[in-house]
Amino acid sequence: MAKTEQLTDSMFYIMAALTRPRHGYAIMNLIEETTKGAMTIGPASMYTIIKKLLKQEWIYLFDGSDSRRKTYLLTEKGRHVLNEDVKLRKRMIALAEAGLEEEE
Repeated sequence: MAKTEQLTDSMFYIMAALTRPRHGYAIMNLIEETTKGAMTIGPASMYTIIKKLLKQEWIYLFDGSDSRRKTYLLTEKGRHVLNEDVKLRKRMIALAEAGLEEEE
């Protein structure tokens, strides 16, 4: 398996939200609702991350017709990166669960 850059939690959540086209406010709401408020990403942080994801070509501007709301979506490259990160996180969770079960 080729090593890809590990995503920060914020990057992971934003990319996970962009498996469907969404604009910034919808991304922030989805993350907050999904995590029941445990994870919030403010606009400044989110747009800094979006710029980075655009530069790495992991997301793209999906629909530029509404100048007030920019909608983003994962690229195929972004889907691959997210999928690899999901696999890594599953292995991390399995390791932690195994360790916790040993203690019981």
